[in-house]
Amino acid sequence: MTLKNYLFVMSTLTAVCWGILIFVASLIDPTATNWLGYILFYLALFLSLSGLAALIGFIIRFVALKKELAFNSVKVAFRQSFLFSLFIVLSLILKSQHLFNWINLLLLVIIFAILELFLISSKKSR
Repeated sequence: MTLKNYLFVMSTLTAVCWGILIFVASLIDPTATNWLGYILFYLALFLSLSGLAALIGFIIRFVALKKELAFNSVKVAFRQSFLFSLFIVLSLILKSQHLFNWINLLLLVIIFAILELFLISSKKSR
């Protein structure tokens, strides 16, 4: 897949995911929904944020780090967008369960920092 095709497909699917998120958010009443409504909302939010962060991260890397290969920029941007989106969704889930405080946030940041460092180090050891 060429870089142009990747950017087109990723942009299109991200726009579709944002549309789905808007549809789900307008359709679901958070005070009267069951677990399926929450799963659909958080899944749509996760996919939307992942796509948007991957595109923005790739564009920033491609412009700032011109010496790096586009394939490597895509991999790093997608991995970091996945972790960023997961962090945001987990923070919102903690907030919805009234468990969001500075200790839990600090633990979440530490967990994601360790995970990112592990992924970086496992890539270098190969």
